[in-house]
Amino acid sequence: MSSFSTAERVERSGQRPLTSHDPRRLQLFCGNANPDLAREIGAYLGVPDGPRVIKRFADGELYIQIQESIRGCDVFLIQPTCAPVNDHLMELMIMVDACRRASARQITAVIPYYGYARADRKTAGRESITAKLVANLLVKSGVERVLAMDLHSSQIQGYFDIPCDHIFGSPVLVDYLATRNLGEVVVVSPDVGGVARARAFAKQMSDAPLAIIDKRRSGHNVAESLTVIGDVTGKTAVLIDDMIDTGGTICQGAKLLRQRGASRVLACATHAVFSPPALERLSEPGLFEEVVVTNSIPLPPDRHFPQLRVLSVANMLGEAIWRIHQESSVSSMFR
Repeated sequence: MSSFSTAERVERSGQRPLTSHDPRRLQLFCGNANPDLAREIGAYLGVPDGPRVIKRFADGELYIQIQESIRGCDVFLIQPTCAPVNDHLMELMIMVDACRRASARQITAVIPYYGYARADRKTAGRESITAKLVANLLVKSGVERVLAMDLHSSQIQGYFDIPCDHIFGSPVLVDYLATRNLGEVVVVSPDVGGVARARAFAKQMSDAPLAIIDKRRSGHNVAESLTVIGDVTGKTAVLIDDMIDTGGTICQGAKLLRQRGASRVLACATHAVFSPPALERLSEPGLFEEVVVTNSIPLPPDRHFPQLRVLSVANMLGEAIWRIHQESSVSSMFR
């Protein structure tokens, strides 16, 4: 995706630049989940991260105060609900409540990674559909619009009873792969449920062929790969998924692709959840040539490994924020 300067955005949209006297000016605030990403987004927009206080009382309760007037402003709160999920979710809702009580014109929750997304339906009796519960909590807290990236399943967008803009990290991944000399590529879905995602990714990769790994689960975070549907012999296999959690699914898929004759194997995912023992699995010598993820979830240096490549989605999120503020099309970014 192209990176636009503020001047180019103003020229393209026909709007004047934002000023501190604009009554509906754009304001950015971030929580503690991913401040580095928030700073990158602010740099793209030319809007600094707003001043706020976030602290804990002795008993662990959160205290948040917005430290400047936001009356009549378009406020965007940048907070992925990554681990620790409950802390970051509660922090987001308290920020929303503080902005609502400060008379913000509109409050948009920018959620690069949506926690609890995998609990999007009932697979057994007496289970919670937690993805819907979290959506309800956010709406009740005062969120008026959501900007999310690569939700685990498309139906989650409909769980919100407010506008929800759903964008994708694939353009950033595809642009990076285009700079690599990958030879003959086959895009691989690690399971049947990810076929639609892999098909869309393959189309962006100059209509690359598609392969599917037939996989069955015997429990949560436990996967058993069975066979590959499609030809991967002598090709560069690009495994694509929305997230990598423990790494079991994608690593078993990579081993199977190697057994079926793939010459090179790369893994691509938007969200690097990387729960233990993901780092040990992904960094296994001779398994992946490269593991490409985005910074939707922060990855400190001690969670990096030689095969890892982290790409920034700040410009894409910044452009989406700008378009929401200017009340222009977000979906046209992906046409």
